[in-house]
Parts: sequence; structure tokens; C-alpha cells
Amino acid sequence: MNNTIIYIFNRLIRLSILFFILYLIFTNFGTFLMIIGVILIIGYMIIRNFKKKMKSSGFNFKFNGQEFQQGSQGNFNFNDFKGFDQQDFSNFANQPRYNEVQQAKDFFGFTSDPTKEEIKKKYKELARKYHPDINDGDDEKMKELNHFRDVLMKTV
Repeated sequence: MNNTIIYIFNRLIRLSILFFILYLIFTNFGTFLMIIGVILIIGYMIIRNFKKKMKSSGFNFKFNGQEFQQGSQGNFNFNDFKGFDQQDFSNFANQPRYNEVQQAKDFFGFTSDPTKEEIKKKYKELARKYHPDINDGDDEKMKELNHFRDVLMKTV
């Protein structure tokens, strides 16, 4: 009888440990599953709302790859847009050539790469020297000065 009580007691302890382990596994796993479920539901709601906004805004994009092939008749033209002309794209001009930059440095008297402040200071000095009012209306040097200032300012 003593052995059966010990046997039952050991069996109860083992079952209680097993149930405790199962409880820990499933409660943590259940929590994990609930968190994943909430994340999936929130993600679904965000995507659904985004799709609704895209439909309601009237946005409709269709890509036709044939229009972008070489030699196609539907070439892109900036002039199709209202208010655009060639002057609007002057900021997209290519960088000055190296020899032009070197000529500008020589004209300004720089031996190394100048800063914006140095360019502005030297420009004011040379503008006083080459201004057309001082040089009897000769504006060639002033035009050259303005051009070379623009070249240097693009490289800084």
C-alpha cells in the first residue's frame, strides 16, 4: 500500500509538472499568436484604407511599355506642359568644362579652389575695376567677369 501511495504521488507530481509546462508553453504561445494576429489585422486595415484612398482620389496609372521604346512615335516632350519653356531648365545645365574653370581661376587670380566668400570678395574688387561706367562704356571685361563668376560658383 505504501508503494501505491508513492506511485500515485509521483504520478501526480509528474502530471502537475507536465500541466505547468504545457500551461507556460500555451499561454506564451497564445500571447504570441494574439500579438501576431493583432499586427496582421492592423496591417490589413492600413492596406485596405490606402487602397480606398487611392480609388477615391481618382489616381489611375497605366504603364504602356511600347511608348518608352526607342523609335516610338510617342516621345516625351516638355513643351506639352503649360508654363514650361527652355529657360526653365537652365539650372539643369551641364557643369562647366575644366579648361573654363581654369580660365576663371586665372581671371580672378586664384591659385587653388576658392570658397564662395573669396569669390564674392574678389568679384567686388574686379567689378569696381572693370565696371563699364569706369571704363568708358566698355562692358566686355564686365561680361567676362560675370561669366567667370558664374562658372566658379557652379564648381563650389
